[in-house]
This record gives sequence, structure tokens and C-alpha cells, in this order.
Amino acid sequence: QHYFTVLFGHEGQKPLELRCEDEADGDEWVEAIHQASYSDILIEREVLMQKYIHLVQIVETEKVAANQLRHQLEDQDTEIERLKAEIVALNKTKEKMRPYQGNQEDEDPDIKKIKKVQSFMRGWLCRRKWKTIVQDYICSPHAESMRKRNQIVFNMVEAESEYVHQLYVLVNCFLRPLRMAASSKKPPISHDDVSSIFLNSETIMFLHEIFHQGLKARIANWPTLILADLFDILLPMLNIYQEFVRNHQYSLQVLANCKQNRDFDKLLKQYEANPACEGRMLETFLTYPMFQIPRYIITLHELLAHTPHEHVERKSLEFAKSKLEELSRVMHDEVSDTENIRKNLAIERTIVEGCDILLDTSQTFIRQGSLIQVPSVERGKLSKVRLGSLSLKKEGERQCFLFTKHFLICTRSSGGKLHLLKTGGVLSLIECTLVEETEAS
Repeated sequence: QHYFTVLFGHEGQKPLELRCEDEADGDEWVEAIHQASYSDILIEREVLMQKYIHLVQIVETEKVAANQLRHQLEDQDTEIERLKAEIVALNKTKEKMRPYQGNQEDEDPDIKKIKKVQSFMRGWLCRRKWKTIVQDYICSPHAESMRKRNQIVFNMVEAESEYVHQLYVLVNCFLRPLRMAASSKKPPISHDDVSSIFLNSETIMFLHEIFHQGLKARIANWPTLILADLFDILLPMLNIYQEFVRNHQYSLQVLANCKQNRDFDKLLKQYEANPACEGRMLETFLTYPMFQIPRYIITLHELLAHTPHEHVERKSLEFAKSKLEELSRVMHDEVSDTENIRKNLAIERTIVEGCDILLDTSQTFIRQGSLIQVPSVERGKLSKVRLGSLSLKKEGERQCFLFTKHFLICTRSSGGKLHLLKTGGVLSLIECTLVEETEAS
């Protein structure tokens, strides 16, 4: 019932047909024949032979390397023995060349005294020479320059400490108390006015606290003073001064307007009476940041004057000075533009009819004042003047404003208000021609 056939790969061999009693026994035989494949055994034997050959080659290589190392060790031992013998021979030669010295205990006491005096003299001469070198350096121009440079750095640290204290008083004695007052039930000042007056002064305080800590850490490592990298950290953050400087004049105006409120004025005087203020007013503390950038420029200028050209920090300090000068110029230009715009707007608000040409940001104010408009007479007759008709017997006072592009002529009413002349009140100077009359008449 249960049989399997074995077929051979070559001709002439008849196939074998084998039978088992049950199916399980037949499956076991077939599986056993599969596992007993001669070709698989040959392949496995070949793999094992390759591994054996590889291991034999490794062993042979290691034997050759070990033999080489053994020869090297023997050569080194021989070289060591030769060097030892050479050292012994050199020592013997040195002993022969050295004069005879008896035992130190047997040395003559006078010789000992002479040697001791010679030792003292050599020490005294060495110390005197070193003292001369030090004294020469102390009196040298380089040492004097370094002393001045160190003094400038110490003064800068003291000035920075004083400036941080001023900012601390500004923030803690004025800004934060006024913020609390603005949040009270009956606020004497609004939050917008507080922001307009102080702007980013708190941020400036935090920045200079960090810079001051860095300066103190550098002073702790004196006489090694490296300051350029501190300015490298400070320079990118100094742009916050642009906003503060640009807003300074406006903040003082807002503060002056807030002082019209009696409650605010009374509260502010209480804050200014704080001993930490030392009798100074809020306007004084708001002005301190305006001078900080020029102070840094002056300090770096003095520092560079006493820094040798080959000094490792000279290029970095010169770069910091140039950046600060550039920032100072930008801030000065921005402040000038801002002040010009505010001046134009202030004049525009004083004119009852208003004046659109003053809203031009490129219009720069030059001067203002009162001028007398005289009647014009031509061949005995009253001529019609461009600035309005006037009586022969009466001269007219005009309030005049000169700008880069226009000339404004106003009259002042009895109430003090300004009115543009209806005819010729705004004169354009863009295409005007200035004529100077040389005739005496």
C-alpha cells in the first residue's frame, strides 16, 4: 500500500521500488533519504575545507610575525646592552677627567665660607640685575601706556556700574510703581502714557546688567584683560537704543502733559523724594541713556590710543568703535528727522486753516519770525501787492515760517490764532529766483 521509488541518475541502473507497512514509516524514510544527500555532504565538506585552509594560513602568518618580533626583541636587547656598556665607559672617562674632590666633611672650613660668600654675591648680582630690568620697564613708555589703558578699563567698569544703578532707579523707583498706579481704581496716568514715557528702558537695564557682569568677570582675571568679545556680544543688541532715542523728545512731552494732572504730579514728587533718587528728577533719569553710546565711543577712542598696533584686541576694538560711530550717526539722523516732523506738525496745528504742504516729510523747517509788510508805491500810486492789499498809511505785521520748499505768511488775530493769507500765504520756493537790487532807490 505505501511505497516509494528511488531513481538513479545514470543509465543501466534499475529503479528501486520499496514498500512500507504504514504511511508514517514511509514519510520517515523519505525524510531520512533527503537529509542523507551525498551532494550536500560534499558541499559542507568543501566549506569546512576552505575554513581549515584559511585558518592554517592565519596560523602561518602569525608564526612569521612572531618570529620577526622575536628577532626585533633580540636586536633591541643587544642594543640596550651596548648602550649600557657605552654609558659605563663614559662615566669612567668623566670620573677620570673630574678633579679629585675629597669628602665634603673633610673640606676646609675657609673654602666653605668662600663658597657661601660667592653664593650670596651671585644671588645679589642676579637680584640687582632683575630689579634694574623691572625698573627700566616700569619707566618705559609701554608700561606707562599699559597703566593708562588699565585705568581706562577700571573707569569704564565704574561708569558702567553707575549707569546700571541709574537704570535700576529709573525702573524700580518710577516705571514699575507707575505701572501699578495705572492699574489702580483711580489711575493718575494711563498704561499708554507709561509706555510712551519709559518705552524699552527695562530692556536696556537687563542688557547692561549682563554687560556689567561680563566686565566684572574680566576684571577678576586681571592682569589679563580681554574686552573685545564683550563688545561683540553687546553691539547687535544696541539697536534697542535707536527706538529709545527716537522716542526721547516725545516721552518728555508726554511727561510734561501728564504733570498737568495734579494727582500725577503729587505722586511723581513722592517718587522723586526717594533717597535712591538723590534729589534728581525723572527727566534726568530719562536723559541718561541718550549719552551712553557717545560715552562708549569716547572710551574706545581712549582705549585704542593706549593699545599697541600689534595688540591682539586692536582690530576687534577698532571694529566695535566703527560700528558704534555708525550707529550714533544713524540715531542722530533719525532723531533729526523725527524732531523735524514734530516741528512741522506743531506749526501746522497752530494754523487755523491747516496747511497740507507741512505734511510732506521732506519739508525741513529753517526759521520763523515776525516781518513787517510795507505797502508798495509805484509812480505815486498804490500798487496791488501780491501779499494782499494794504493801506498806504498802515504797515502790516506778518508771522513768517521758512521751510526748504515753501515760505508761509500768516496773520495773527486778536485771539492769538494764526491765519494763512488768502492770497500769497503759501509761496513755493522750488522754482523761485533771488534777485538782489543794487540801485540805491
